[in-house]
Amino acid sequence: MFTDEPTQQQTPLPTAEPAGLSEQHFYELPQPTSSPETTRRSPWLQLLTAILTWFGSLLLLVFVPGIVAVPYLVYLWRTSCLPNAEALANNKTVLFLSILGIVPTHLLTLLLVWLVVTEGRKRPFWKTIGFEWPESVGPVVGTAACLLISVALLLVGFFVTWLWGGNKTQLDLLVESSIPARLATAFVAVFTAPLVEELVYRGVLYTAVERALGRAVAVGSVALLFAGVHVYQYSNNLSVITVITLLSFTLTLMRAYSGKLLPSFVIHLIFNGVQSVIIALSPFFGWGNS
Repeated sequence: MFTDEPTQQQTPLPTAEPAGLSEQHFYELPQPTSSPETTRRSPWLQLLTAILTWFGSLLLLVFVPGIVAVPYLVYLWRTSCLPNAEALANNKTVLFLSILGIVPTHLLTLLLVWLVVTEGRKRPFWKTIGFEWPESVGPVVGTAACLLISVALLLVGFFVTWLWGGNKTQLDLLVESSIPARLATAFVAVFTAPLVEELVYRGVLYTAVERALGRAVAVGSVALLFAGVHVYQYSNNLSVITVITLLSFTLTLMRAYSGKLLPSFVIHLIFNGVQSVIIALSPFFGWGNS
């Protein structure tokens, strides 16, 4: 009697399910948190989009500053005559406008990056791009660490340039052309360049390359690409190119191992900020005069 009834009315054993998940939650897991197009998008399509975004940022950098200078060129043509190329290259107003034109360039680049990252307002921008501190690091500790890294990079940079020296770069000539050009350069270096460059290189481009080709390829290619686009400005000064390359690898490695973009931005901002203070104040204190 006691052996037969329990076997006929025996309740089934509970099946195993993931710890902490009810049956309802288990079936809800496969629901995507983003659009189906985002979920199905291949790494290679993302890489192609990132490359086109980067190339678009370069095109903007080439053409927009020139467009900003067009009204002044028209003014010269209407009032006197249009100077030759050599005279334009030494015209203080043209040089100032070429620097000032980087501001709308960066704003248009920011718009381009926003459209790509949000996929037309379908996704949150800052969260998607990873513009935050790592979960294990708070803002205070993170900022302090970035400050130390920035100071170390600046010290190494000053030592390398002091040791190797070098000729004045095209950026030096732009900065020294006039006080407005000097102040415009300092403004761009602090308020627009760190954010836009990090969004393009360590944000959009790095993420796509890492997903398609792996971390090692992403670090090497993005770091060299970022340094390479600055070679034109510093082509006759090997020490400055070395410092920019060191900065680029540091920023890219920070992005790779933190998993977030904000630490790279803070380091870039501090590094450029110190340089900008030197650029802005050097005429008043005689810094860098030979």
